[in-house]
Amino acid sequence: MNKVLSAARVIYEFHRLRHAPIPGDVIIALGTNDLRVAEFAADVFLLGFGQYLLCTGGIAHQGDLLATPWDRSEAEMYAEVALRRGVPGDRILLETQASNTAENLRFSRQLLQERGIHARNVVLAVKPFMQRRTWATMAVEWPEMPASLASQEITLDEYFTAELPPEKIIHILMGDLQRLWIYSRRGWSAPQQLPAEVLEAYLYLKAEGWTQHLIPGEEDPATGS
Repeated sequence: MNKVLSAARVIYEFHRLRHAPIPGDVIIALGTNDLRVAEFAADVFLLGFGQYLLCTGGIAHQGDLLATPWDRSEAEMYAEVALRRGVPGDRILLETQASNTAENLRFSRQLLQERGIHARNVVLAVKPFMQRRTWATMAVEWPEMPASLASQEITLDEYFTAELPPEKIIHILMGDLQRLWIYSRRGWSAPQQLPAEVLEAYLYLKAEGWTQHLIPGEEDPATGS
């Protein structure tokens, strides 16, 4: 397991872009199965990094590794956490339909337009290993919007919990990495340069069976396999 964890750490660190977040008009908290993102987004709001906290995410990914045990949307769950954290209710916006990262951004943009909120810049609050995919998607979905990323500063080992153990998260890390090149090929996100050590870690973990979140039948970079 030590070699598996070492390879997973390489991929996790590649996903992180380590932005220093810049205060914006709106903090957009992208839904996922980890409510620590909601806690972090609320704390960033309370530190003055945004005038609104927009929580985005529907009831998504049912039946797969990203499935949540909730009977409400990710956005509603996030809003509940934010309220408990002290964010005023009139500063929270809800987008409850998005089922993927592109929709998180697209529907958030539409919601702000509908509400007449003319954001000059935004902060994208995401889980640490969602940073690169969010940034690559932003370049296609909302390229004209100045933005920065914000995530908890934690290592992969610190990220693991009883509900989100290595046996689950490593599969998700792999799938998120693969989607970088697949979505780029499809025009859904901006291309990303893949370092040799990251590709090596990915191919090792793939050979070891960490494939539950991979899209089958897709070529890997530089291998044709």
